[in-house]
Amino acid sequence: MTDRAPQAIRKLAPGKLVIATHNAGKVREIADLLSRHGIETVSAADLDLPEPEETGTTFVANAELKARVAADLSGLVALADDSGLCVEALGGEPGVYTANWAETADGTRDWMLAMTRVHDKLVALGPEVSHAATFVSTLALAWPDGHVEWFEGRIDGMLVWPPRGAMGFGYDPMFVPLGDTRTFAEMPFEEKQANNHRARAFAAMVKAVF
Repeated sequence: MTDRAPQAIRKLAPGKLVIATHNAGKVREIADLLSRHGIETVSAADLDLPEPEETGTTFVANAELKARVAADLSGLVALADDSGLCVEALGGEPGVYTANWAETADGTRDWMLAMTRVHDKLVALGPEVSHAATFVSTLALAWPDGHVEWFEGRIDGMLVWPPRGAMGFGYDPMFVPLGDTRTFAEMPFEEKQANNHRARAFAAMVKAVF
């Protein structure tokens, strides 16, 4: 997140914006949130933009990398999200490598595989290990002239096994937010959309740039 004074943050005018991801689930969430503010969205996949290699070691670095590439190639303002699951007992893993844990030998992503890896690591630590976890979302908003703004959202919860629900994506089926008994994947889209890590990051962004 930026530590600059609020008056230094650049405002976002209504118009077209690139959602810098090829993840259909993220595109749906982000497009829904932005449509309420007069923003017309197009995804990186729609524009046939490449997916840059995420070489950063922080959520901020990876989000900025993706947003800058999309803004440079499209000539439009671009918004990128880098989000991940940080498991307390695993020292914050998978963290920025959240998607990597789902990678398979043929280059596709298998989220059941990723969830199983997290579960197996927790089991190996013993029955008394904490299952506390946090979903983190960092948004980077980049303009073609190189200006970038950053915003962060977090939500705490507990991991459950086996995974439950079919309405989410990624690690949603094993994550129960604090104060609820359902996983993100058991919640209707609109309900999850109202209070998750990405929604909280968006709330910070909306307050600052609109």
